[in-house]
Amino acid sequence: MELGFARYCMAEAEQSHMADRRALLTERERDIVSGEAGDITDEYRYQTVSRIRSRFQRLEHDLDALDAHGELGDELRDIVCDQSQNSEE
Repeated sequence: MELGFARYCMAEAEQSHMADRRALLTERERDIVSGEAGDITDEYRYQTVSRIRSRFQRLEHDLDALDAHGELGDELRDIVCDQSQNSEE
């Protein structure tokens, strides 16, 4: 029984760690789109940007689900809009 609980805790910790690694972009993708990754080809950069744009489209469906929950959609909008305004200043 104790081994099962230990596995459960490890699985929870791993899932929590995985959730902390990215929101929309992985660290590698952040490096690529920001221009900090100098070890890639232009074609790979293009493919990465294309994958990210596809996520934007899927994000619309996620936002519908968040809106159905209630306040989660507004929380996301607040974060994104606040970040956008801060980057313009």
